[in-house]
Amino acid sequence: MNDLSLLQKLCDAYGISGNEACVRDIILKEITPFVNSVNVDNLGNVIAFKKGAKQNKTKLMLSAHMDEVGFIITYINDDGMLKFEAVGGINSDVICGKRVVVGKSKIPGVIGLKPVHLLSPEERQKNVSIKDLYVDIGATSRDDALKYISQGDTVYFNANYRVENNMIKSKAIDDRVGCFVLINLIKQDLPFDMYFVFSVQEEIGLRGAKVATFRVNPDAAIVVEATTAADIKGTSNERQVCKVGEGAVISFMDKSTIYDRDYYNFALELAKKNNIKVQIKSAVTGGNDSGAIHLSRSGVKTIAVSLPCRYLHSACGMICVDDLCAVENLVQKLSSKICSN
Repeated sequence: MNDLSLLQKLCDAYGISGNEACVRDIILKEITPFVNSVNVDNLGNVIAFKKGAKQNKTKLMLSAHMDEVGFIITYINDDGMLKFEAVGGINSDVICGKRVVVGKSKIPGVIGLKPVHLLSPEERQKNVSIKDLYVDIGATSRDDALKYISQGDTVYFNANYRVENNMIKSKAIDDRVGCFVLINLIKQDLPFDMYFVFSVQEEIGLRGAKVATFRVNPDAAIVVEATTAADIKGTSNERQVCKVGEGAVISFMDKSTIYDRDYYNFALELAKKNNIKVQIKSAVTGGNDSGAIHLSRSGVKTIAVSLPCRYLHSACGMICVDDLCAVENLVQKLSSKICSN
């Protein structure tokens, strides 16, 4: 396993969809000495090329997205409380009481809700709606809040990276783990030429990947992602999707992509041959940048290699270090296999 301090740096960086600059700066600093070319397109995608030892039969692009889920300030109440909307898919039931930071100055705050002892019996039975929540930065009035923030400012879950008992807990695991895997691959001597895309705005509609894929025009793509693990008490086996600690996740289909069957079989065969722990995603759920990538130009043969993550799209996800190793190993083997076919 490569040095996890880089993963912490990536996860601690703040970068919701459309505001990925801090993450992009880290990536550019890490990869620029190791690639033959790198540029940032008009949307903010990082597109890098590294020459390998042999000539490709298939032009391959590897992709991971830089953005994380978060919020954006829409209105400031007279009492100084900040109203907001979600940026990306977030379950409002799990965010009350969570620490956040707001705007360029990273003003600390807490997501608040009407106190439970003031709720009516009917209100207690209802799911929490974002319209009932607010960010409290301790301001005493609207004018006081405006000294520090403004409408349109971004809101991020507070950085909380920790490694304990072979488990990593952090915000933004989706998809800083994918960025981490791609950076580490770039730093190796590659057997074939490869293109690397660190995309923007995945969480709000796969927007960056669509643009970047059109520019690269690959024959094939590997998307490196985090995916939902629901292996928790009370969830039946068929609903668990995948399990933390059981290795890299391979999907045959999700809500936006039917993955290339040859690449799906390649991944399973390579995992078996190289003793890499792997599991098959057991539900047709979610989606990722593959949904935009495989439809680009005349079509791109696509596969996703994912890391199982509990509590995805929340203030703190959880992954296993061993699963991360499995994803890295499988992506390395699979990229060489695809390039040579």
